Amino acid sequence: MNRQKGQAPIHTPFYYGWVVVLVAGLSVFFSGPGQTYSISIFIDYYIEDFDYSRSVVSGIYSGATLLAGVTLFMMGRLIDRFGQRAMMVTIGTCLSLALFWNAFLVGPIMMFLGFFMVRLFGQGSMTLIPNTLVPQWFIRKRGRALSVMAIGGFASSALLPPLNTWLIESLGWRMTWGLWGAALLILFVPLALFFVRNKPEHIGEVPDGNPKPIKGEELKNPNVEVNEKSWTLKEAMATRAFWFILFCVVVPALVNTAITFHIVSIMDLRGLDTGIAAMVLTLMAVVGFPVTFVSGYLVDRFQVHYILAITFFGHIFTLLILLFTDTWWLAVAFGVFWGFVNGFERIVLNIVWPNYFGREHLGSIKGLAQTVMVVGSALGPLPFGLFYDWLGGYQEVILLTILFPVTAGILALLSPQPDYEEYHG
Repeated sequence: MNRQKGQAPIHTPFYYGWVVVLVAGLSVFFSGPGQTYSISIFIDYYIEDFDYSRSVVSGIYSGATLLAGVTLFMMGRLIDRFGQRAMMVTIGTCLSLALFWNAFLVGPIMMFLGFFMVRLFGQGSMTLIPNTLVPQWFIRKRGRALSVMAIGGFASSALLPPLNTWLIESLGWRMTWGLWGAALLILFVPLALFFVRNKPEHIGEVPDGNPKPIKGEELKNPNVEVNEKSWTLKEAMATRAFWFILFCVVVPALVNTAITFHIVSIMDLRGLDTGIAAMVLTLMAVVGFPVTFVSGYLVDRFQVHYILAITFFGHIFTLLILLFTDTWWLAVAFGVFWGFVNGFERIVLNIVWPNYFGREHLGSIKGLAQTVMVVGSALGPLPFGLFYDWLGGYQEVILLTILFPVTAGILALLSPQPDYEEYHG
């Protein structure tokens, strides 16, 4: 669909792809109402108003997240079929309606469906679509473009928790859901409809805005060629690199969600209060934001699997710091290094798919990766909780968790970009 050539909706003195990046960043920002950092603010109010136990609400949330993760795979196929513009407008509208649904919750079934919809349309689809859209517009500058887009995610994670807290205290949780639904429908959906185009070719442009590769430029970015080879999902799945990178995608989702979910409890056992735990989360976001620009610059110039491996060895170091954190300054060190690693993985784990397998079937390929990531994020906190119940602490499970980034780092090193001709010869 939308294969015809047209004109850009507005004339810009710069490459129109950067306008697309801006809307993509807004999509990541507006995924916020479906992210754990936003939803967590509502949980205690649900427990109080509905008189549910924490385990009941947590169970509903985990079940809904798992179902959303499994369903998300189909979104990738729909993106490939209908294009990012149509899907961004449709998903934005669906997320808006889901937020209105949450404003009228009356029982556990409605709560399950509400969690399912905001996780599927928000956390899943509103991040999946922009991560398949921006790579269509950029090849040589893909890392830098994804770095700019990532600003939306950092702004969302920094602003939504305190903003939700203030709105709920001022207007109630039902009105807060409704306000976010209205904001999506009034602000984001029209912008996506008017400004987004699926590919530069649809408005007579080419990726990066340059008709020809700049002399010598191809040597600076060894990850991709200007004329990318596009793999189907089935073809990609026949490569070793696909499965190794897929495992690498699971690790940050599992580990980071587990630590975030239990960070207050982890710090409490070390004699550190809730304020220290909150500071760690804030440091992670503050440090991670500028690091994305560094990682975006590096992945445009070096083999992406080497950068990915370095990221996982950073994970190992971060977990070792957490293992020995018992003072405020070690907590600060943990937050800084965690943010550094998070800034790298946000870019590297998104750029590896289009760089390895091209743009044409990116929705299906990235959709499967996003499905695995969401399922990993749903399962991550459980082992930490079980070890705490069994052994009264987290030391043992943190040690075991280190095995995941160790394995992922090795697999990343063994996963150079697959050769298209070799697999199609």
